Amino acid sequence: MNKKKKIVRAALIKAVPRKWHPAHNWRLFETLALQAVGRNADIIVTPECFLDGYVAPDKKGWSLQRFRGIAESIVDGEYILRAREFACKHAVHLVFGFTELSGESCFNAAALIGSDGCVIGCYHKIHLLDHDEVYAPGDELPVWETPHGRIGIMICADRRWPETARTLRVRGTELIINPTYGMWHLDNEWWMRTRSYENELFICYTHPRVAFITGPGGEIAAKLMSNLPDVLVHDIDLSAVSDDMFRYRRPDLYDNG
Repeated sequence: MNKKKKIVRAALIKAVPRKWHPAHNWRLFETLALQAVGRNADIIVTPECFLDGYVAPDKKGWSLQRFRGIAESIVDGEYILRAREFACKHAVHLVFGFTELSGESCFNAAALIGSDGCVIGCYHKIHLLDHDEVYAPGDELPVWETPHGRIGIMICADRRWPETARTLRVRGTELIINPTYGMWHLDNEWWMRTRSYENELFICYTHPRVAFITGPGGEIAAKLMSNLPDVLVHDIDLSAVSDDMFRYRRPDLYDNG
């Protein structure tokens, strides 16, 4: 018996932000996000730390004071409030990449904002490499229930460890959003194709230079790559998410080694 289709129209922003210039990057986001709205997107995704241009690895002119100055509070940050207003005005969900300031710590963050303008949750990157040492590490892998399915987020390098995607899958995610910024060679495609195949779900990979979506069979469902700002819009049928292999797992035999 065929499953009833469950379509979510995802829009992945593919654009290079300007480092240290949130105002410029907001205008770039708004321009492309409005294009996505015009194409009836359900959820719009930015690359990693899009708001500030992912300045952590940029040691030229870097200082802790400057770094903290471009970070945003998830509660009342100027551009977070703008993102919430945008989501509400246009009735879309957003996954918005930024540097979050929380107390004395800064996190590499992605806010999941609902179409009512409320923050559903905020993911913090958990796998920090040397160039990310200025961030505090995240310590959770949440899955959020939305009108467009159960969504999990992993940021950039988090994708390298199969446990990240598998944990999200075990916790019930149907769609993984992967905002990224660093490397964008072809290896990313087979990494993400493998992650999708072994977990039988869709992954949205969003980078300043390339955006693509991988499907449950390990296929590339859609792809956009260029040097120009653009947005990849694609219909994802979540009814294709399967447990054909997943239900035969033997977690009683797996250890944590």
